[in-house]
Amino acid sequence: MSKILIVEDEIAIRRVLIKILAEENSDFIISEAPDGLEAIDYIKNNEIDLILCDIKMPKKDGIEVLEYAKRIKPETPIIMISGHGDLDTAVETMRLGAFDYISKPPDLNRLLTAVRNALDNKKLIVENIRLRKQLNISYEMIGDSEGINKVKTLINKVAPTEARVLITGPNGSGKELVAHWIHQKSKRSSFPLIEVNCAAIPNELIESELFGHLKGSFTGANKDKTGKFEAADNGTIFLDEIGDMSLSAQAKVLRALESNSIQKVGAQKDIKINVRVVAATNKDLKKEIYKGNFREDLFHRLAVILIKVPSLNSRINDLPLLVNYFSDKISKSQGIVNKPFTKDAINLLKSYDWSGNIRGLRNVVERLIILGDETKISENNVIEYSNK
Repeated sequence: MSKILIVEDEIAIRRVLIKILAEENSDFIISEAPDGLEAIDYIKNNEIDLILCDIKMPKKDGIEVLEYAKRIKPETPIIMISGHGDLDTAVETMRLGAFDYISKPPDLNRLLTAVRNALDNKKLIVENIRLRKQLNISYEMIGDSEGINKVKTLINKVAPTEARVLITGPNGSGKELVAHWIHQKSKRSSFPLIEVNCAAIPNELIESELFGHLKGSFTGANKDKTGKFEAADNGTIFLDEIGDMSLSAQAKVLRALESNSIQKVGAQKDIKINVRVVAATNKDLKKEIYKGNFREDLFHRLAVILIKVPSLNSRINDLPLLVNYFSDKISKSQGIVNKPFTKDAINLLKSYDWSGNIRGLRNVVERLIILGDETKISENNVIEYSNK
């Protein structure tokens, strides 16, 4: 159930807005505030999923409410509504963080579309915050080799800037982790990091996933959809496996990067966005450009900063640290006693070819922790259970 606060000094307009929203969804929990001062007090003491806020009000105006709400609850979307508005006012409210701006009297379809999009966006932001907290608790960048220290140094230099980053490296090497740490150390960390696995989305749906669509724009488009770029506004979008993106989608992404705007499928109007793009691939994009599979102009837009994540084979001296880290985490998550790895077991693991990289090592450690001896992981355990 979504909790919506209506901030409006005219009681007749509040009644109309409540009626519209109640007819849209009977599960909405709707609260009211007749002026900006009461709204600020309500926002401070209650959880809210969406705020509809007038601009011209007594005691505190809508701009003051907007500034306060974005300061203490930046994840809560705010739709500004005003009969006194003009273009300058709309631009100012959007600059201050409003999700949308609607003039009075509000068009019914325009209002409901804005409400749906705002609530969808809030859900994405909340889920992203949950995943980000989970990531911070569960993962660290483990290792002290020259290769991984170079990556850490680059992250610390690049993260506070607005530069686009292209992360390369083999599957399982930790490209996603690098993207998360770039976002966490950036000025955008309080806003969402939206992840898109370009390889997992069918070509016919990727434009809808990235940019959203309008109801009825294609078969199956039963309602308006907020795209990933729009959901990442003011934050970061991580385009994983971008080398698998179709050429038509690449052209749309290039346009978005050049114009800082997107266009939903089926729409005629552009939507301005403020998004930092971090991309990753396990492919050699220069070879893909030569083959005609990747746009050279998009490559140069994405690869302002290039971070190459080393394979585990090239940083094999980090393996003991990684084994200890994974065995501790896995033991705690499985609720079993942690088992130390003998020196011979570690040396045998170091001798293997780790084509699966960090992900492959973690799987092996988990298997050994579960199936190995009760008190320690021996060389014989590694031979028997590592599947190497």
